[in-house]
This record gives sequence, structure tokens and C-alpha cells, in this order.
Amino acid sequence: MINLQNTTTLENTLKKQFHYTSFRTGQKEIIQDVLAGKDVLGILPTGSGKSICYQLPARIQVGMTIVVSPLISLMIDQVKELKANNFKEVIAINSFMNPSERRSVYNNLSSYKLIYLSPELLQQKEVMDRLKHLDVQLFVIDEAHCISQWGHEFRPDYLKLSEAIETLNNPTVMALSATATPEVQSDIISSLKRPDMNKRVYPMDRENIAFCIEQVADDAEKTELITRLFRKYHIPSLIYFTSRAAAENTASILSNQLKDKNIAFYHGGMEQLDRVSIQQQFMNDQLDIICCTSAFGMGINKSNIRLIIHFHLPLQLESYIQEVGRAGRDGKSSVGLLLFSPKDAFIPNNIIKKELPDEAHLTNLFYQLYVMAQQKLEIPTSNEQMENRLQINETQWRFFRYQLENHGIIKNNRIYYEEGNWQDAQFTIQSLIKQRTQYKEEKLHDVLNWIHEKNCLRKNLYRSFQATYNRANYQCCSNCGFSWNEWKPDETQPEKLRSESWQAKLKDLLLVGNTDEAK
Repeated sequence: MINLQNTTTLENTLKKQFHYTSFRTGQKEIIQDVLAGKDVLGILPTGSGKSICYQLPARIQVGMTIVVSPLISLMIDQVKELKANNFKEVIAINSFMNPSERRSVYNNLSSYKLIYLSPELLQQKEVMDRLKHLDVQLFVIDEAHCISQWGHEFRPDYLKLSEAIETLNNPTVMALSATATPEVQSDIISSLKRPDMNKRVYPMDRENIAFCIEQVADDAEKTELITRLFRKYHIPSLIYFTSRAAAENTASILSNQLKDKNIAFYHGGMEQLDRVSIQQQFMNDQLDIICCTSAFGMGINKSNIRLIIHFHLPLQLESYIQEVGRAGRDGKSSVGLLLFSPKDAFIPNNIIKKELPDEAHLTNLFYQLYVMAQQKLEIPTSNEQMENRLQINETQWRFFRYQLENHGIIKNNRIYYEEGNWQDAQFTIQSLIKQRTQYKEEKLHDVLNWIHEKNCLRKNLYRSFQATYNRANYQCCSNCGFSWNEWKPDETQPEKLRSESWQAKLKDLLLVGNTDEAK
């Protein structure tokens, strides 16, 4: 019998199936844990190859591996890469599938060894009814910080994963993230109800990335500075915004100013197909610069991104570390540039207030539930109907729904009225909203403190996450004498789009839109 944990066996598989000669830090230890049947929480820096931690076990284990991933584009990209490496028993179940294609996949689920799906799909009864009869050996949660109410990309549907794991007969669990404070780590373990989870936490600092902070007067000066940089450097780059409208506007301005560059914008308000198309073109070096919101970049396996610019302040240092960590995955010199002006704190403050429903939304929720209960109405199966009724967004409704189900007010879309229970629920939900809002405000305060730091930015960026940090391989930070004149990045010329007609079509798709949207 082959010992799957044997180092030689693992490294031979790594070389044969994935064409890597050795494991990166933490990969082998996490793989050995799950092959021994141990639950594991892996915290590995952005760009360290977290996907190998579950893709390799999926190839050599008997049984199935399920991967819960938050982004369709990420699933599609990983499936495409695995199939190119001759791993054919892999599928991503997503909303792009037409009904006949999905039915075919459902009828042949047992033929797959690795299945990607979203946390929302795991809430569908038909999906779970089919999966629970299969031999699921490993259950993986990618971007596991989404589980935690203190995580920077909290998604309520992740809170239901412990129920899915139990329904699937409690397979071995692997939770992976690039950025998780000790508080978030504990919350992940608690939410998954896996108290004996083995923690594999590794330093998240990246020695090849220099950190640069520059204060400017306004957005116009930011755009001028960025334009000058891209006239000097010809490198794949991302520019992060907290406003969709600003991402679109800046992409248009840069396209007019930089005729030799292919520039696109990307945000959550775009059609899914357009987002996937832009991601693939950036991966293929057909686009030079992406002006994007935080919706872009999760799971992007592009090694030659050299510059990450933050046009607006990130809401948390965790999200900043994850976003800037998308630069220089090949270990070559890269830079994270954060621009800020005196008015910048207003935008993230407004985003924090809109993330969760407010007290008025909560009062209206219970009024509407009471009216529906009196009329013997059930909760609509379509989320959109409740969102319109309550005048809230999708994330806010998902948060409400999880809390209502947790308190027994909603069961199988039916509303159960008990006055005392409703009062307790309303008080608890109101307290949770206040706690999370206060927590997010404190996190933004940490960002503001960091950008005004007078000492080493690298040292102070990581101090909430780890006790030590590594010295920079190249330049360190703007507080330690960073100089643009001394920065000589590896300039890989991207492949230009081959036809003018396609280039024109691309620009029509990307640079024409409603720039008044301020989400």
C-alpha cells in the first residue's frame, strides 16, 4: 500500500502532476495533515500556492474533494488550469451552466474527484441531496476569512458551512486564507465547529514588495501621478478603488492619456461574463492595467504584476495586505503604492455604514415580517423580492435571513411569530450590527494610523499579524528612503491585441458606461 504522506511520494506527485520541483513553505505540512485525516487551518501569504494544498490530495486520495470558493471566475480559471495539466475529473458548478449542462453534471457527480462550488449553491437542497450520497473525503474552504464576522470580506452564507459539512458525513476539513488575525482564526474554527483544527500559520510578509505612501491634494493629482508612472514603466499593474464610478472614470482618462496601453475597468456591478473576459485577458497579457474594486484579484495566479496602486484607502490592513500581495509572485522587485488625500476617509466611512443594514432597516424588517405573518405569506424563494420589499441590498438581506433562521423566526421560508422571541432577536441583531460597525471603524482607524506612520512601514504593517518580519530584498518603503529613480522593475512587454476591430470592441465594452454610479 502506498503511504500517501511519504515525502518522496508527495514530491514525486508534485513534480509529475503540477511540474513543480519542490513545495513552498507550509504546503507539504498542510497536505500531510489532511492526508492523515486531520482538520487544518492554513494561513499562507498571498501568492504562496494555497491551491496546491487541496489539488494534490484531490489527485491522490480515494474519494471526492469539494472546494467552496467565493468567485466564479476563480473556479473557472483553476478548472481550466487543472484540465490543461491532464486532471480531467474536475468541475466547477456555477450559474454560467445552462440547465441541460447542469443536469448532466448532477447526474454524473460520482465521476468527479474535485468539485468547485459557491457557498450559496451549497444551500440548495438538490445539490446537497446529491452530494451527501457521495464519498466526500475532503471539504475545503478557500478564502476562509469570509466565514468570520470579523473578516474583511465577511459573507453570511459562509456561516452555514458547518451544517453542510455535517450533512456530508463530516469529511476532513481544510480552511485556507492569506490574511487572518488571531481573532479571525479563532472565529473561523468556532464557526466551523472544529475545535481540534490544526493551525498552520506562516508569516505573510513579502520581502520583494516595497511599500510607498504618497499624500496628494485631490483625485486629479492622483491621476496625474499615476499617468507619469505609466509613461515611465511598462508593467502589468492593478489600481484599486473603493468607488465603481471612480474606477470607470480613471480607466477612461488613462486610456486617453496612455495610447500605448490597454486599460480596462472591473467591478461587481458588471455582467459576470464581462468580468471573466477581462480577467482572462489580463492573465494572457492582453491588458496592461486594470482599474478595479476589491471584486478583482482573488485567486489571480499571475506572476508578473509589478505595481499595485491604491487610489483610495482600503477599509482594513488585512484587505490591503491581500491586494498588494498580488504583486511580484515570481519574487522579483515590485511596489505597492497607496495614495491619499485629506478627504479620503469619507468614502470608506460611507461604505462601512452601508455594508450592514441600519436600525431603520431592522425596524422595517420586523414590521414587514409581522404584516407577512398576519397575511400568512411565506418568504419568497427569490432574494430579490425581499430586497425590494425591505429596500436593502443582497448582502444586507443575506445577513438578516441568516440571523432570522438562527433565531427560529424563519424555517423553510415560513414565518413563526412569538413576541418574546422576536424581541430577543431584534435586540441581538441590533447589537451585532453595532459591534461589526464599530469593529470596521476601528480597522479603518488602524489604516489611517499606518499611513501616517513615521517609522518603517513594513515593520508596522505586519505587527498585528505576526511577531517578526523579514528585511526587504530590494527597497523597503517610503519611510526608509524608497526612490522611484532607483526602482528598475522587470518590464515584460505584454502581448498586444491582434486586431484593431477587436481592440475597438473591447474599448466599447469597457470604457462606455454609467459613470454616475457611486457604489
